[in-house]
Amino acid sequence: MIAKFTRRAILSTAASGGAALVLGTDSASLAQAPSRPPNMVFIVADDMGHADISCNGGRDFTTANIDRIAAQGARFTQAYANSPVCTASRVAIITGRYQARLPVGLEEPLAGSTKPGIGLPPGHPTLPSLLKKAGYNTALVGKWHLGNLPDFGPLQSGYDHFYGFRSGAVDYFRHVDSLARPDLWDDDAPASQPGYLTGLLGDRAIKVIADYARGGKPFLLSLHFNAPHWPWEGPDDQAESDRLGGRNLRDFDGGSRQIYKRMILALDAQVGRVLKALEDNGLSRNTIVIFTSDNGGERFADTWPFNGRKTELLEGGLRVPALISWPARIPAGLVSEQVTANMDWLPTLVAAAGTSPDPAFPPDGINLLPQLEARAAPVERRLFWRYKALWQRAARVGDWKYLRILDNTFLFNVADDPMERANLKQRQKDIYARLEAEWNAWNATMLPETEASFTENNTGKNWVDRPGAKPVTLEPDPELH
Repeated sequence: MIAKFTRRAILSTAASGGAALVLGTDSASLAQAPSRPPNMVFIVADDMGHADISCNGGRDFTTANIDRIAAQGARFTQAYANSPVCTASRVAIITGRYQARLPVGLEEPLAGSTKPGIGLPPGHPTLPSLLKKAGYNTALVGKWHLGNLPDFGPLQSGYDHFYGFRSGAVDYFRHVDSLARPDLWDDDAPASQPGYLTGLLGDRAIKVIADYARGGKPFLLSLHFNAPHWPWEGPDDQAESDRLGGRNLRDFDGGSRQIYKRMILALDAQVGRVLKALEDNGLSRNTIVIFTSDNGGERFADTWPFNGRKTELLEGGLRVPALISWPARIPAGLVSEQVTANMDWLPTLVAAAGTSPDPAFPPDGINLLPQLEARAAPVERRLFWRYKALWQRAARVGDWKYLRILDNTFLFNVADDPMERANLKQRQKDIYARLEAEWNAWNATMLPETEASFTENNTGKNWVDRPGAKPVTLEPDPELH
């Protein structure tokens, strides 16, 4: 039985730098590592803010089921997305590599079928394809957003089964994309099923767990929810969906913090159902459960204590929840200050499965198991970002962060100043110059950025991404909001 814990206790634990949360087990009571490879349930929320879950300090409601993952395993306090938008970040999640190594990773975000020929190459190794070669069953339930049929899709990139949607966002009740086209799929066949999509994804995930439990092979279930991404529709808001008719997923005049709360609580309820399904099928002890988000939060998200949001390389656009449990191997209640990125999940899970990445496509992420199993001291990371809107660049090395937005440049100590208020580039000129040089060296190893102009958060203002380039006014991109 898991004891209750309060927000105050959680935050004081995090501040103490690693004392356990309430423990369900301790390291001394862990059994020997099981001989069978672990099952994996990889849960990804969409546009969730760092503090949208109560174990990260959420103040308005309690995400009891998501918090269970942290209480039974580990919580990372310094977890980053690889990008502040979803396509690029999902490229990093599924490949374990910087998204700027692939053309699809430069499409930030991928605007549905308007980019023919752009998608995740089927020949590129992925988390599901590597695990499939190691004997795993693999399924994706939820969001894909890495390219469209006939050339791209989950079944082309290592998943045995797919149930979900391919675009960046769908109406929760009508299951249509931003052009009001049906976008619900069962494998590569269109599907039609009434209901609130968060619940439908939970239903299918439970079925996958039950089916795979009977099969005897280890499995990877990627459960990639649409919640809490817009449109702002809770489980009781079908009337709002009917009013819009699926024609305005951006819904700029809609939503509220209360609706957003109901969306997250519906997500939390499905996480609880999935955890119970693992228990009912006798799988909990040797199943890795991960909960994270693709990028930082949006309009109604709680990104406390950070500034910024989705589409921005400020901390609020990049910091995400990151929880993992594996009762057979990871001590319960661990709070880790290890800096992580979501490209770390592939090397971590591949190592847990007892296999290796493809040597021709080495991961840029790191294996986190030493920090999780042995409570190893955090290792210093060098993480780099670029995002073409506003010509943004960023690097984090140790506690220091270099940031550029247009022609404005900054140096922050994000350990001392998580809100990024004090620009130290004049006081710490050597550190600023070193981080800028490291970013330039990293960028030289990536695919070149495309020549184009981009709008400031899509408001219609002209911003030119290279000196001397001719300004171009772009049409609003629905995926930016």
